Amino acid sequence: MTKPKATPESDYLRQVSVRLIGAEERERFDALLESQHYLHSARVGGQSLRYVAEVEGQWVGLMVFSGAAPHTKAREDKIRWTPRQRARRLAFVVNNSRFLILPERQRYPNLASRTLGLCLKRLSADWQAQWGHPVVLVESYVDESQYRGTCYRACGFQAAGFTAGYGRSSRDYYEEHGQPKQLYLRELRPRALGLLRQGRLPADLAEHEEKISGPCPLRATHLASLLEVFRQFKDKRRGHGLRHLQPFVLACAAVGMLMGAGGYEAFEEECTKLTQRQLRALGGRRNPKTDRYRAPSDSTFFRVLKGMDANEFDLRIGQWMVAQELSILQSLAVDGKCLRGSARTDGKPLQLLSAVSHRLRLTVAQEPVQEKSNEIPAFAPLLRKLPTGALEGSLITADALQCQQESSRLVTQELGADYLWGLKGNQSGILERAQIRLPKDFFSL
Repeated sequence: MTKPKATPESDYLRQVSVRLIGAEERERFDALLESQHYLHSARVGGQSLRYVAEVEGQWVGLMVFSGAAPHTKAREDKIRWTPRQRARRLAFVVNNSRFLILPERQRYPNLASRTLGLCLKRLSADWQAQWGHPVVLVESYVDESQYRGTCYRACGFQAAGFTAGYGRSSRDYYEEHGQPKQLYLRELRPRALGLLRQGRLPADLAEHEEKISGPCPLRATHLASLLEVFRQFKDKRRGHGLRHLQPFVLACAAVGMLMGAGGYEAFEEECTKLTQRQLRALGGRRNPKTDRYRAPSDSTFFRVLKGMDANEFDLRIGQWMVAQELSILQSLAVDGKCLRGSARTDGKPLQLLSAVSHRLRLTVAQEPVQEKSNEIPAFAPLLRKLPTGALEGSLITADALQCQQESSRLVTQELGADYLWGLKGNQSGILERAQIRLPKDFFSL
């Protein structure tokens, strides 16, 4: 069998190589983008990498990758992640923000896909070397009134939908430009879309998640309703000289916790990422000297939160999150706990049965366990506190105490959910049937 005869284009494409530009080449690189790219701009925000494609030392293509767009409905619909996941994982997504082929496309029609393909092979490793973490998904926005996106489809990108036709005009505002673009997505890692929406990331990505969380994804309208949740809490501080009102501090702490912060300094760090519109929606006061809203300091968070009932605070946030997004109820853990210092008439501490979201680890409902009783009678009232129909298709987990016919019937027949109960040896009949039906490996885990 004879080999296909090489063409001038195939010979040319085999010589193409890509590399990151050096600092001394930046001026020339930007000048070419400003003069020949249709956007006539080399400016991109945040972290970025700039590549040049060469043939025998001659520049034939320029490519820039930068941080992903903060909000894109088509992308969010494709990934189906929660707002909290988007904020914590958006840095794993990068945007091919500039792409310029220098020779005439008619001469080498496959040069664009060759250049793009070479960049994609090394992009994640280069990003980790430069910015300290890998990337798993690439997006690009194509103006199909000028380009057909052929090179993207040739490199495995998939069209995800059109943008709404708005562009950022300042940090907090967008303006309609009337030119929707097609969004293309390309996974750099198998099942990247699924990884970004799953409860926990693989270990190699999870170690970076805490460090790269981005700005709060919640819009001002949602944050205003969060402020209302905390207006009814009584402020134990003295009123004179208070810079921040208590509802504002509590709402900021709630946002910080939703973003993954686990301490007072972390609350302050996360809240410094909030925009002026977000701080205003949370009830912030303007600084008279700068005429700007400012996030609370770590010491302010400490003074306000040290006197708060932690369980009540957690419950309020969970209930608010349920009202915003029912998807956090896709999996719930039901478990009991004792409240310290809450002795009842029988001298025993108050017991609560709680429903906690697996995804956000937030309490979304609580039910007191009655005196001289146990958690079983509190199970049904607890789950019925959640919105009607919200648990349909969810998975509810609980310990062996709830391994009862009535609890199972409630979950499957009334709520339309599934259950996963613990099973102990004191329920010998069920255990024996399980040992017969399930593989032996199941019991060695």
